[in-house]
Amino acid sequence: MLIKEFYDVIVIGGGPAGTMSAKTVAENGIDVLLLERDREIGIPVRCAEGVAISAIDQFFPLEKRWIATEIYGTCLYSPDGNRAYISEKAIGRGLVLERRLFDSAIAEYAAKKGAKILTKANAIGLVKENGKICGVVFTLMNVKYKVRCNIVIGADGIESRVGRWAGLDTRLSLNNIESSAQYVLTDIDVDSHSCHFYFGNEIAPGGYAWIFPKGRNIANIGIGVSAERLHNNAKYYLDKFVQEKFPNASIIAFIAGAVPTSGTLPKITSDNVMLIGDAARQVNPVTGGGIASAIISGQIAGKIAAQSIKSNNCSNNFLNKYHKQWMKIRGNRLKILHKLKESFFTLTDKQFCEICRIANQVDEDKLNLFQLFKIAVKGNPKLLAELVKAYLT
Repeated sequence: MLIKEFYDVIVIGGGPAGTMSAKTVAENGIDVLLLERDREIGIPVRCAEGVAISAIDQFFPLEKRWIATEIYGTCLYSPDGNRAYISEKAIGRGLVLERRLFDSAIAEYAAKKGAKILTKANAIGLVKENGKICGVVFTLMNVKYKVRCNIVIGADGIESRVGRWAGLDTRLSLNNIESSAQYVLTDIDVDSHSCHFYFGNEIAPGGYAWIFPKGRNIANIGIGVSAERLHNNAKYYLDKFVQEKFPNASIIAFIAGAVPTSGTLPKITSDNVMLIGDAARQVNPVTGGGIASAIISGQIAGKIAAQSIKSNNCSNNFLNKYHKQWMKIRGNRLKILHKLKESFFTLTDKQFCEICRIANQVDEDKLNLFQLFKIAVKGNPKLLAELVKAYLT
């Protein structure tokens, strides 16, 4: 494919946030180039692949090819082994995706709208002239390219080099980082239509263990632990969990990484630059889930970027409209969930057990995350008020 010397917008990163922003920019008639440093969109898979149907079907028609299984309920386990069940009537139906295929599908949508996509294209810097960001330097097949643009959208994950290059503060404190590890296991007997979450400071200090089934006796089994409270690495806790629950299972894949749990960065735009998805820390601080947020932020950023180009105004003042819209639609809720995270994951094992005991007294069709957090923050009226606010805004 011919690489032009100039594109209106260059997106760095081919995850759901990046591809969604490229799709949105392109369908608004704006010239956009997306750079993905891996050999194909969708690899490596870095998450448990779970998402609510309602977070997907408002943007894309559901396709069987990228759905591993549907989730009808969620089981929560306390340290003493008691279980609370949340039904789909309370929280809605979910999906476990085949992320490689799902991410690739969004890229296909973007390409059909006119976005140009390059894989194995590694961004190594930004072009600056007189202090103004006006392009991207990247390598492709050992050849260096310098391509100019009006806007750079950084969708390059938790490490976000774009943010650093643009002078945005993307630093995270240890208490806002979850260290995670996950196996894909086979030869296991799990319910193909229920997710399972295990809590406790011996199991996962400052976090939780999860089981996301994928059908055919295969599941994503992982663990996220607070980087601040680590005594051993995440894999240590994962191996311990798997040995206890699935000693005869076979490992067919392993991934590890970090998840930002700070809520949205205070500043996610500057002149000619926007950050989206994990790069902007747009992740649910409690669950660590980021697929839905990535798609939403990508769409908002894409719309504002297109408006910016058409208005011939790529200033921070204009691009910050994206930040304001994001906060109104989703960011403010994540901000409140961050406060709840600080309370919830500092509970003792005894408190986790009590929460599960009380939750078991609630009708499973009425037990949802609101009820669960309400039980968890009982006795803290200020935090309870924040919880109510999160679910009413």
